[in-house]
Amino acid sequence: MSVSALEFTQKLSTQRKSEEERARILADPGFGNHFTDHTAVIDYRAGETGEGQWQDARIEPYGPIAMDPAAGVLHYGQEIFEGLKAYRHQDGSIWTFRPEANAARLNTSARRLALPELPEELFLESLRQLVAVDRNWVPAGDGESLYLRPFMIATEPFLGVRPAREVSYRVIASPAGNYFGGELKPVSIWLSTKYARAGRGGTGEAKCGGNYAASLIAQMEGEANGCKQVLFLDEFNDNAVEELGGMNVFFVFKDGRLVTPALSGTILHGVTRNSVLQLGRDRGMQVEERKITLDEWRDGVASGEITEVFACGTAAVITPVGELKSETETIGSPEAAAGEVTMSIRQELLGIQTGAVEDTRGWLTRLA
Repeated sequence: MSVSALEFTQKLSTQRKSEEERARILADPGFGNHFTDHTAVIDYRAGETGEGQWQDARIEPYGPIAMDPAAGVLHYGQEIFEGLKAYRHQDGSIWTFRPEANAARLNTSARRLALPELPEELFLESLRQLVAVDRNWVPAGDGESLYLRPFMIATEPFLGVRPAREVSYRVIASPAGNYFGGELKPVSIWLSTKYARAGRGGTGEAKCGGNYAASLIAQMEGEANGCKQVLFLDEFNDNAVEELGGMNVFFVFKDGRLVTPALSGTILHGVTRNSVLQLGRDRGMQVEERKITLDEWRDGVASGEITEVFACGTAAVITPVGELKSETETIGSPEAAAGEVTMSIRQELLGIQTGAVEDTRGWLTRLA
């Protein structure tokens, strides 16, 4: 069966949340705490020669996944995922932001983890199909969204070390409020000096669960020191700044430059990161993707050359950074105000996503 002929079937849930329960959840959704009534699923099967195809595309009730205890994902970590948001615009229509970039990154991750690539049209259609049946879950509050989590897991039961021949691609959805909760204000970041997020030749460019699992111990250390996120360095490259546990990082300089660490094979190709770079260029800012070290960060803040620091990602969009803390020093201040450039770019980006600002770049795709 060709990809173009693959149609989604529907088996709708008989246990959907009531309107009252859904309204209660949407009044204060948090982030990743509640899930919609359905999930999109597409299966993949290959023969011993490696030739395979995607099949059995469907919408089914959200619920536990029945899986053999020997499934490859449980033993060898063949798993990748994506994250993007669906926004309800003022006219009630539902749109998502640059999903083609997420589809491309999913396939970059798939190649690195020896998983099958998913055609872009199936990726986009899986989002449309799920949002179509669960559109009432898309909140309408300021900055709120429906967070979409596509993921792919190896489901074939075997214990030999090889790529799985049976794979499941799925999409789940969760109504989302502010990622850090409450009023947006600069966050404190913990500097990890004991742990690395990724190594050269590893899976740093892939969006896979193992990267996040490896970051959790550093995240716990940061939380114990009053920080919301953790920053990782490349200690073998002059302590070059890499990224946060779940976000890319940017620096605004006094002379108007916008600087972010260059993609080196160990940094995730953030869709929001790429969008911020384009917004900066369109504003006439000098945009630089280059090595920036901890020493430059420290000296730049002390001298006033670096005037703003912010982090960005799908979940949090753009979040100002007030201070960087470690066991031995603090760079910046927890009392720092959110920077003017940071908040202006955030307002423009959110405006495009929510339909309040005209999309002149073709970044939006209508889902429902």
